[in-house]
Amino acid sequence: MRALDPALLHRWDVTPLEAIAIQNELRGRVSTVSSLGDVRWVAGVDVGVRGSESIAAVALLHYPDLSVAEVSRARRPVTFPYIPGLLSFRELPAVLSAFQGLQQTPDLVLVDGQGLAHPRRFGIACHLGVLLDLPTIGCAKSRLYGREDPLDEEAGSTAYLRDGREIIGALVRTKRGSKPVYVSIGHKVDLPTAISYTLSCTGRYRLPEPTRQAHLAAR
Repeated sequence: MRALDPALLHRWDVTPLEAIAIQNELRGRVSTVSSLGDVRWVAGVDVGVRGSESIAAVALLHYPDLSVAEVSRARRPVTFPYIPGLLSFRELPAVLSAFQGLQQTPDLVLVDGQGLAHPRRFGIACHLGVLLDLPTIGCAKSRLYGREDPLDEEAGSTAYLRDGREIIGALVRTKRGSKPVYVSIGHKVDLPTAISYTLSCTGRYRLPEPTRQAHLAAR
């Protein structure tokens, strides 16, 4: 894994108001243009919190066969309160430590959380993508923000998630009869690309395999 120095962008020991100011400042760095090359390695990210400790896992999978190549975990004390919309300040310190443990740099990262589908257009997938400077997709299990267009029941169906007239993400039905996942741009991808890779990274289960494996590792 290449050396990272995300601390250059901001501190983590901040108040909620300072965290919101950081989001507003950094959201201008998010790229909504796809810059993916040949994708051979896809990472999934998830975080579990137990008491006062967060456990982050990054699962690196071969693409397109979705076999697991390596898993890196990190534990960090939880120092930021649970506040919807500020999840990254609670979880990313451990996630960044887990990324430091990878031997291979991923070509694409799927995050169990929001990207642009966020009140300030800077969810955890955007934050991580900007810090790592990697193409990143937000793929959440539930909606944080926005209005849902109607979604068909068939697997592979998609519908937009909107804030007024602005499209901020998409609902993606990965399995017939299952609840959708909520897909949005994190960094260096466009929405059609984010949807396409979410579906191509989904195997037997509702969740894409990279984030599913990360979830299992973080439990």
